[in-house]
Amino acid sequence: MTEIYKKKNMSSFKAYEKVDEADQAKLVARRKTQKRLTIIGLCSIILVGVVVVAVVGTRRGNPGANIGGADQPIATSMKAVCNVTFYPETCYSSLGSLANSTQIEPVVVFKLAIQSAMTEVSNAAKRLSEPGVLGGATADNMTAIALENCQELLSLAMDHLNNTLLAGSVSLLQVMDDLKTWLSSSGTYQETCIDGFENANGTTTLKTTIANHLKNSTETTSNGLAITTWISKVLGSLKLRRLMSFSDEHHEEPKWLHSEDRKLLQNPDLRTMATIVVAKDGSSTYNTITAALQAVPDTSDQRFVIYVKRGVYNENVEVGKNKWNVVMVGDGMTSTVVTGRLNYDDGTPTFKSATFAVYGQGFVAQDMGFQNTAGPGKHQAVALMSNSDKSIFYRCNVDGYQDTLYAHANRQFYRECNIYGTVDFIFGNSAVVLQNCNIFPKRPLPDQKNTITAQGKTDSNQNTGISIHGCTISPYENLTSVKTYLGRPWKDFSTTVILCSNLGSLIDPTGWLPWVGTSAPSTIFYAEYGNYGPGSFTNYRVKWTGLKTIDSNTAGSFTVGSFINGNTWIPASGVPFKLGL
Repeated sequence: MTEIYKKKNMSSFKAYEKVDEADQAKLVARRKTQKRLTIIGLCSIILVGVVVVAVVGTRRGNPGANIGGADQPIATSMKAVCNVTFYPETCYSSLGSLANSTQIEPVVVFKLAIQSAMTEVSNAAKRLSEPGVLGGATADNMTAIALENCQELLSLAMDHLNNTLLAGSVSLLQVMDDLKTWLSSSGTYQETCIDGFENANGTTTLKTTIANHLKNSTETTSNGLAITTWISKVLGSLKLRRLMSFSDEHHEEPKWLHSEDRKLLQNPDLRTMATIVVAKDGSSTYNTITAALQAVPDTSDQRFVIYVKRGVYNENVEVGKNKWNVVMVGDGMTSTVVTGRLNYDDGTPTFKSATFAVYGQGFVAQDMGFQNTAGPGKHQAVALMSNSDKSIFYRCNVDGYQDTLYAHANRQFYRECNIYGTVDFIFGNSAVVLQNCNIFPKRPLPDQKNTITAQGKTDSNQNTGISIHGCTISPYENLTSVKTYLGRPWKDFSTTVILCSNLGSLIDPTGWLPWVGTSAPSTIFYAEYGNYGPGSFTNYRVKWTGLKTIDSNTAGSFTVGSFINGNTWIPASGVPFKLGL
């Protein structure tokens, strides 16, 4: 508590009287706010200056150009902003209200870009619900399910855009990592919607139709991400990120990280802290995981622990998007097992085939097993899918064949897990780090090759990728006649790194396999750093432009601390982790 004592001039002070803590806090807050407003004003001026420089550079390359055939040139500041996007024409249209502005505030541009994306996603969802959206094509069962999935995915995209708008409106740069993650995820959901029609009716016609319906929403979402990334780079380069908050609060940690939850999660035996117990033998109120999840309160900031006793639970489980901060702990990765066999070959799209699917943010699983027993002949069959932002899987088994682990979106961390599969068995477009895990390729179909990863980054501004750090890759069974590769590029900006890991002799000397043809897009980012073991020699690796040789600094950008900002949310879970290389 602060004390103010008498000074020589007593006229303006009360002798020896303590200042009230609340009043003092308000005074400090006002001073901080005034200081921040001053800094914000200066930063806005600097940002406008940067915009002008960008415009000058643009004009030199294209002097006197008008945009979109308009009679009058668009305001130079707005033109500079849109020039950082992949879809400038769409940007000019969505930011039209700023066309005559000569000074554009970062927050105004950000809000308008996200609001525009939300409008277009909403319009796309409405169009896909209208009769005749398939253009007269026969709606077979797979197509009907894909259309239903699309509505769910667009709802998730809208949720993430809304989170982005709310968080960014309060504290733009202080939550920049969150903003880029949620915008990246929103784009991923829309891309997954389109991919769901890949082979509908045996053709690619429907996929093209759906892509056209989502053209405006995907482009405005991409532009929102590009603008957010650009603002981050401009102001980050000025080292003013933490001073640009429009709130006195610090939002780096989730709200639930208070002392009670820290103690709870750091308890050596979470089973004793469980609110709900699930028992297959009927010795508890709940004998299914699905029933137990229905008792979890929605959107709670408090941790909710479910103990699932040993047993094999034959059910397809979904942790809904409103079930936040659920901790699920079992009796061991081979003792508490959730099993299913939904698969693509039998009529279930990949997105819906997961035995265990997680959407609610802040999910933690410990000492559990997730498996899909469909087998290699059924093709895509997911054992575990996570869309949960800041989700953690510790000492878990994830067992399947093709598409075993679908790290679909948002930030994810896997520690000391065993992951089994054949084709593309770690895939998706999340920002994911697998640390100290065992990766076990299995025997695929006779005409197949094993590919461990298939990363799905579609936009260079997405902060996504697969990072395999300190893991061991070894065969689960005899694979002497099977070619096994570290991965293949699923999308144009596919990003995968293998760091400080033990690579067994099963890894083909070329290392990586093309998705199609004999090469890969130059826009991918693949890298190996600090690996060891007989499969780690890189002399005969494929000669792709996108396969990089990196130093320790670049490798470090794919670690827990840098890539998924894990130091702000993993420690409270009590799960061990390594922050850097």
